[in-house]
Amino acid sequence: MINLITVRGIKTGPMVSGLMLKGWIEVEGRRLSELEVEKILNESPASVSGFGGEFFLSWDGCAARDLFGIIPGSCHAGTIVCDGAAVGVVDPQPPELSLAQAIEIAVALRKAEGVVALSGGVDSALIAAMAGKECIVVGIEGSVDLKRAKAVADILDLSLDTATIDPRRIEEALVEVLAVIPRANPVDASIAATLYFVAEQALDHGYEKVLAGQGADELFGGYARYLGTCTLGQDLERDFRGLALQAARDQAVAGLFGAYFSLPYMDVRVVRKAMSIPPEEKVKEGVRKRPLREVAARYVPNEVAYREKKAMQYGSGMMREIKRLARRSGYRMVEDFLRAIG
Repeated sequence: MINLITVRGIKTGPMVSGLMLKGWIEVEGRRLSELEVEKILNESPASVSGFGGEFFLSWDGCAARDLFGIIPGSCHAGTIVCDGAAVGVVDPQPPELSLAQAIEIAVALRKAEGVVALSGGVDSALIAAMAGKECIVVGIEGSVDLKRAKAVADILDLSLDTATIDPRRIEEALVEVLAVIPRANPVDASIAATLYFVAEQALDHGYEKVLAGQGADELFGGYARYLGTCTLGQDLERDFRGLALQAARDQAVAGLFGAYFSLPYMDVRVVRKAMSIPPEEKVKEGVRKRPLREVAARYVPNEVAYREKKAMQYGSGMMREIKRLARRSGYRMVEDFLRAIG
């Protein structure tokens, strides 16, 4: 039997056993292979605290999860657990970068595999431009997102696969997502249903990983309600705290297809740089997400960088179709319809 000792509470021994890695790990901007991760666990397990990336890692009765909990797992985000007890934290400390540099590295680390979910807005357009990969878009026939994604893909000369959502399949999708998402309100359900078709489309094309723009609105001030608020800083902090629940929703939906969403804007470099930008610079002179748009304008035309976009559930046409479905099913309120089928 291996004689185990602990280093800062983390088990170590001559050989790691039972290593399981979901997602990917990086250190100082370089992705690690599974063999490299295993070597670190054998030689310096306390180094797990400096792991970046999007991951859930387990070995020898221990587990660790990325700082923001992008990848689902059995321990809390940013924690290291051994034998059920928290023994450390995952808190990488990359050097401070400009916003453009931070996003460039975040995308570069994620673009080796996967596909980009492109809706035509600045968030996904910037990722698509930097990644240079195949893109997908989903929406009801004639929806704004289908039109805008095609226009942006043409401008950027990127391959785009379009999936037109059949309204007859929406109730089926809702039943499946309502069984796995944390909250079953109309907004969460309509977003989850849209992402259901995104994940399905990605898997149909052989991709388990979908690069997506989640987090940009909360980090950079993208919601329309930020324009009229007198408490912008507090609102941004509150909405950022809500991202964990959003991630749980989105990854639960992707998990129905054995896929996951990879989020460049939730890279620790990007998050920390965004947090250092004063709130009044994020929403300025009527322009939301101003710092992000200024970076995007270096990579995409201004017409793409500064164009406003509807939220996913509206741009895809999903919310409108769910309301129609509820009425056809005899419900005046979408909430009542969701309770009936959930």
